[in-house]
Amino acid sequence: MDGTVSKAGVSHEVLPYASERDFLAGALPFLRAGVEAGDAVLAIGGRVNLRMLRECLGAEAAQVEFIEDTAFYHHPARTLAQCLTFVDELAARGRRLWLLGEPIWHGRTPVEVADWQRVEAIVNVAFAGTGASILCPYDLRSLPLAILDGARRTHPVTVHDGEHRVNRGYMDPWAYTSIIDRRPLPPPPTFAETLRIDTEDLYWLRAFVAEYGREAALMDSAMQHLLMSVTEVATNAIRHGTPPIMLRLWTEPRDVTADQHWDPATGMLVCEISDRGDWRPSPGLSLVPPGPSAPGRFGLWAVGLLCSRVQVRTGRAGTTVRLHMPTAA
Repeated sequence: MDGTVSKAGVSHEVLPYASERDFLAGALPFLRAGVEAGDAVLAIGGRVNLRMLRECLGAEAAQVEFIEDTAFYHHPARTLAQCLTFVDELAARGRRLWLLGEPIWHGRTPVEVADWQRVEAIVNVAFAGTGASILCPYDLRSLPLAILDGARRTHPVTVHDGEHRVNRGYMDPWAYTSIIDRRPLPPPPTFAETLRIDTEDLYWLRAFVAEYGREAALMDSAMQHLLMSVTEVATNAIRHGTPPIMLRLWTEPRDVTADQHWDPATGMLVCEISDRGDWRPSPGLSLVPPGPSAPGRFGLWAVGLLCSRVQVRTGRAGTTVRLHMPTAA
């Protein structure tokens, strides 16, 4: 197959490489095709690879926007939302997006890796119908097998030696994300602060969360985001869940061994709301921005934008939503 798509589809391909030659052999034709089409072309990656691309493209580099990976892969939901907004703006001008994006995997905690692997899967759904072309390089020399296997399962096509090959291991995005979201959460610590939610008047709940957030040294903006998120999740639990509905709060250090650039003085505030209801959400409820025809679905998606991380677990044992916000202490 030639890897091209119609304007009604989306091309999401993986570029595994084991040398500079492999990387350039896949990345340069992709970028040049976007330039030739007159579309918006973005190249996201580390400094070394971006420098190689600029040098090899020569004059064509002026028509490519180069973005360092650390400035792009900062928050899964926000990155996805920004890209989709950009795609919509381009479509209004009759243009498409060509995005060469090499995700950051080193220094991620296991939970963060799962978050970004989920995004890789959801790209196939979120960008459907946009005509976007997305190529994701993966360095075979340094990435662990689990990351490379995730790339194979989340990209329908592999680019290698100029050929576009169907990935036999590619999984349906919802099947792949459901595997991630079935992984059990660790139990709350015994020292977690607990509050039972038994009324729709959430004044005392918000006061409880705010006081805990102040003690945990949340920034003012993070505090407001957390309070809005807690209100949304608690309201849903009251209206649609089954008592008892419990709120738990605790702080925990980040896994600093997984990220040498993380400030050891910084941790996470975790806010958990759980109930006994057997909620079965539709696929992608909190992963893909809902369209204008489904305004009622903006709640959990918005929570995902406000918090650093949102974890949802559902099943016969009940529903649990965990919100994570960084602290300064």
